[in-house]
Amino acid sequence: MRKKFSFAAVAAAAALALSACGGGGSAASETSAPALDPANPVTVKVAASPVPHAQILNFVKENLTKDSGINLEVVEMTDYTTPNTALQDGSVDANYFQHLPYLEEQMKDKGYKFAHGAGIHLEPMSAFSDKYQDVNAIPEGSTIVITNDASNQVRSLKVLETAGVLNDIQDTDTALTISGDANTEKNPKKFVFKEMAPEVVVQQISDPKVAAAVVNGNFVLTAKIDLTPIAVESAEDNPYANFLVWRDGEETPAIKKLDELLHSAETKAFIEKTWPDKNVIPAF
Repeated sequence: MRKKFSFAAVAAAAALALSACGGGGSAASETSAPALDPANPVTVKVAASPVPHAQILNFVKENLTKDSGINLEVVEMTDYTTPNTALQDGSVDANYFQHLPYLEEQMKDKGYKFAHGAGIHLEPMSAFSDKYQDVNAIPEGSTIVITNDASNQVRSLKVLETAGVLNDIQDTDTALTISGDANTEKNPKKFVFKEMAPEVVVQQISDPKVAAAVVNGNFVLTAKIDLTPIAVESAEDNPYANFLVWRDGEETPAIKKLDELLHSAETKAFIEKTWPDKNVIPAF
């Protein structure tokens, strides 16, 4: 059974103020598009991770979009790369899967020009082991698997710092800079950190050579891990709330309406009811 944790809800960055000319696809820009018409709804196609993002979007679609003037289409994507490439090439109007540090990293590395709304939910990152019930019991030199994406990698290391097995983790630290003998002040037990794609990390828990794995929250939910985490991310002052993202200058009336519905009291209640164990918590 999963251990139940109590977290305080946190807010992410405030939504950016946007204005620009519109493009093709579902709608033009907010400055030129007509008001939403419930009799002729505008389609908003959103790329999302299956859990919990698509679940939240489907709740909105089934319960809140009637007479809203939008027709919500949810496109599930299981990795952390395709949703942004799909948004960039115009295949979708928005995506919902990422947090601010990851978005900023992607925009810097890929040259994307995206904008975002305020935080909708947070999925605390957790470390799991099927061999040890206490993170402090993991032997010196053991292998721990963490994600290979930079923004979540330092986040993984900070989960272990909070648990007391790593020291003084900075935003510039990586698996490479502290693994093994590389920095024994930060990594006194000389853990060896193995980097893998985030969707693969959860599969490594059962590997006989792996002592533990630090797993992104949505993959914890997808894999339905029946283990108590040995370390859990703190929600206090947490910058990793997930939000709706769209192309810069294209916050259409339809996208604005969807973001409003995602921040409704009904959506908040749905998140709290669906994940009472706090594996997903509202960020508003």
